[in-house]
Amino acid sequence: MSSSPSGSSLDPSTTPTSPSGARGSASTSGTLDGTGMALVVGCYCLWGFFPLYFHLLSAAGSVEIIGHRILWTLVTCLTLITLRRRWAQLVHVVRSPRLLGMLAVCGLLVSVNWLVYVYGVNSARTADAALGYFINPLVTVALASLVLHERLRPAHRVSIALASAAVALLVVLQGSLPWISLALAFSFALYGLVKKQLGPDVDALTGLTVESAVVTPIALAYLGHLAWQGQSAWQAPGQGWPIMALLVVAGPVTAVPLLLFAAGTRRVPLSVVGMGQYIAPTIQFLLAWGAFHERIPPARWAAMILVWAAVAVFIGDAVRQLLRRPRPR
Repeated sequence: MSSSPSGSSLDPSTTPTSPSGARGSASTSGTLDGTGMALVVGCYCLWGFFPLYFHLLSAAGSVEIIGHRILWTLVTCLTLITLRRRWAQLVHVVRSPRLLGMLAVCGLLVSVNWLVYVYGVNSARTADAALGYFINPLVTVALASLVLHERLRPAHRVSIALASAAVALLVVLQGSLPWISLALAFSFALYGLVKKQLGPDVDALTGLTVESAVVTPIALAYLGHLAWQGQSAWQAPGQGWPIMALLVVAGPVTAVPLLLFAAGTRRVPLSVVGMGQYIAPTIQFLLAWGAFHERIPPARWAAMILVWAAVAVFIGDAVRQLLRRPRPR
């Protein structure tokens, strides 16, 4: 969810991103470290299985879930900051108006991303959420070209065209815009764009702490209002402490994959990390189809096939670029 970007480009084949927004200082060597690969794949799998956790919280509203996720993520991060003696780094960031302002924007963007994602999962639209994370890297590349004036390779243009065709197909055949997919893709791409401007000044844990702290007052106000009105999920008959415990777990559930990702990306090449980001939406789509039995109409299948074709072109280009690099001696 939060990060310390270190890539020179917003191209996800070279800059690792994730459904939670994490970015890490990945190795640029051509060697693969088994432990690093296990950490990276493990965290992507955890992110992919997030819908199972949010389904357990279906008794709570999406906004309430996000309020608790923000609050308990902050508590978890402050605990880790204390255990790892990282208060100096946190104070440095808070005292910098530039860093604090940019992380505040990041906190708002990722909160919107979380809210849309949880709403999608708990309204039987996990497939839409998966589609959003499939096209997110392509939106990121498009933003890099428009905002940072980075040059698009021919394969990037083909991928973006295919993804755009998928969205257009859904609009024509379903008569509606796939707003969940687009909101997830664009909010996370904008989040990555802002994080790009931070450079290496903010590590993953510190960034996550500040981003959570910025939006915690909003979360507390909403949760307090619900409790005052007696409308919190844990106040409902038959809910109580079991669902409250699940809500509290949202803190570690958010922070642990991030820390695994940060540790893993230091051990494996950037290109491998970037291509691995498709693991999570693949798992999410399989859950939507196989576990949640969501209805996926023919138009959605057609759009997904176009998006998968775009991803295949994108990954194929990344692999070619990786193979062309000189191997270290």
